[in-house]
Amino acid sequence: MSSLDDEFKGADAAARKKILSSSESEYFNDLIPTIKNSDVGCNGGQLLQSLAQYSAKREAEIEGICSANHQGFVSSVHQLSKARDGGVDLMTDVLALNQSIQSSTENLTRQKKALVDSRGVRHNIDEANQALHDCLEVLRLANQVHDLLGRKCHYSALRALDELQNVHLLEITQYKIAEVIQNSVPATKKLVADAVMADLNTWLFRIRETSQFLGEVAFYHIEQRRTRQKDRARKIVTLSNFKLNSAVESVADEDEEFDILDNDDVQVDFTPLFECMHIHDALGQTDKFRADYAATRRRQKELIMPASISLIDPDGASLSELLEGIAGFAIIEKSTMKKAPNLRSPADLDELWDSMCQTAITLISNALYEVTNAELMLKIKGVIALFIQTMSSWQYSVRPLDAFLLTLFDKYAELLKRRFSDDFQEIVSTDDYMPMPIHKADEYDKVVNVSWYTPEKSREELHFPCVLPFSQMYPLCCIDIRNFLNQFYFFSDDHFQQPKIIDDTLKMSLDELLCEKVCQSLVDRLSTQYLGQIVQILINLEHFEIACQELEQLLVAARSNASTGSAIALRASEQFRSSKKTAEKRIFELVNSKIDDLIGTAEYDWTASTLENEPSNYMQTLTRYLSNIMNTVLLGLPTEIKELIYFDALSHAATMILSLPLSPEVKNISPHGVAALAKDVRYLTEFVDTLDNPVLKENLDELQQTVALMQNENSDEFYDVATRNKKYGRVDMVNGPILLEK
Repeated sequence: MSSLDDEFKGADAAARKKILSSSESEYFNDLIPTIKNSDVGCNGGQLLQSLAQYSAKREAEIEGICSANHQGFVSSVHQLSKARDGGVDLMTDVLALNQSIQSSTENLTRQKKALVDSRGVRHNIDEANQALHDCLEVLRLANQVHDLLGRKCHYSALRALDELQNVHLLEITQYKIAEVIQNSVPATKKLVADAVMADLNTWLFRIRETSQFLGEVAFYHIEQRRTRQKDRARKIVTLSNFKLNSAVESVADEDEEFDILDNDDVQVDFTPLFECMHIHDALGQTDKFRADYAATRRRQKELIMPASISLIDPDGASLSELLEGIAGFAIIEKSTMKKAPNLRSPADLDELWDSMCQTAITLISNALYEVTNAELMLKIKGVIALFIQTMSSWQYSVRPLDAFLLTLFDKYAELLKRRFSDDFQEIVSTDDYMPMPIHKADEYDKVVNVSWYTPEKSREELHFPCVLPFSQMYPLCCIDIRNFLNQFYFFSDDHFQQPKIIDDTLKMSLDELLCEKVCQSLVDRLSTQYLGQIVQILINLEHFEIACQELEQLLVAARSNASTGSAIALRASEQFRSSKKTAEKRIFELVNSKIDDLIGTAEYDWTASTLENEPSNYMQTLTRYLSNIMNTVLLGLPTEIKELIYFDALSHAATMILSLPLSPEVKNISPHGVAALAKDVRYLTEFVDTLDNPVLKENLDELQQTVALMQNENSDEFYDVATRNKKYGRVDMVNGPILLEK
């Protein structure tokens, strides 16, 4: 109740204040807010009541005033009546205005409420719009990830996915779409990983297809380096001591820049590999990627290794393709390790390389049985040596391959021995065993140049045609021996780490060929009955012995620095020397056999009663035979050998002639029979005198003294020691008495 009175007093005071306002405009300006406040405060009635009370009070005051001054009162009443009418009108206007204000206030309230409601809706719309915008941005980024995958921008896709997950999704976690997209992130990451692996597999397939060509380019580059090194060695001799891939050679060739992985012929881009590594590292799958990559490369290694190869194809394509493929594969692996050390460890690479080397060695070893030609084996070695030098330049271990070259060398040496053995056998078997005729000077020069032969006369003193002492087989064998030596050392060209083995094997093989295929074949032919052929064999053996001495010096000069500096002694030298003795004995046998045959035709009449005037026919034939063979068949023999043959022949002839009267069939010998024997002995002695060699005459001493004893009528001289030693010292102590008795 007190609050209502207070409000009434307030309204009354306000009404009074407004009525007392100094001006109409001020009155209305103050009245309108008062009415508005009364209306808002629901005090309109009170305001009207206050105004009415105030009006009544004022009327009473007016009536009081009027009583004092009626006229003035009447006038005032009249004025007041007008004022009242104006007040009523004003009241009506106020009421109308109040009603209007009340209506406006209600409308304003409704509009304000609508405004408040619209502001809430707008706020909701703004929030929905922002949420939609954020979701659309997330969807755009999600779609962008797939677009980037489609454009092969794998790392950009992964970065966008990471940004989406760690930034944008956090802004819309209150929405279901965030959960959906968050749940799809692992699958999307797998898509990225699969896509980049697909690109990597494509890259791996391409480099596997490129491996052989890459190896071919690498081989060509090393071949060019070889050529440049040989050119430098020809200009500067000391450079010949430095092999390919040595420090000196590398420095000398450093001006020739060549990138095996980026050149006009081949380009290898490692970008797909690096991208794949980077993405798997970002995904935290580095170990898995390394394992998958290693497994893939192992499978690819198996794909480049064929089940078998052929070594006898005309252009050697099978072996070249195998080694080029391995080289290209290994170069890619080495480059990968250098560019990405964390991807391929040296141990993995060495294991892979050793596996490829062993497989290649096995394939080549299994195909070696096809190779029956030394030249083809040399080509095979050349390809493998080029492979070794190429891989050595990439710091791969080539020890197994160097060891395998020894196997190839053994096969090569075997093929060479087989081929030259057949050649020597054919030369020996087809030779005519006659002194070699030379018709022209250039022909003579060729023979002298290829043979180990020192002519007795200078070339200017010779007259063509002429005859050389040896048969045609000797220069042909010399040519083959030189070719054999050269082809043995061909194996050490370019690359071979065991030169001492070549020296030792060459000596052994050469010894074997000379001993078994030349010397023994000549010795086997000594069984012939043709003296001229045996003499020619002896002459050939003499020259082969000289050739062996020259060969020993040649082998010393040609051997490598790795071999010891001691002298080389060929077993063939002693065998030729020994075979010469065998040939000489065979000549002695044939000559003595002929002498036996001739002496066997002797027809002495040991009891003849008449004296023969001419030497016996057998003796004349014997001396002619000895003279003829010395001047024809034995003419080419050295003088000392001819003298030895003469010595042995005369000694044998004397023994055989002396055996004639000692024959058990001869019981008695007449003086005329002794005279016939003495005539023949004298004839033989005269023949020997013509030879002008006192040593040869000594062979007839026993025969001459024995015949002289038979002619001596005083046989007691033989039994007198002093006389016997003086006149018959060479007469056999047993045969002398027998002949004297006869």
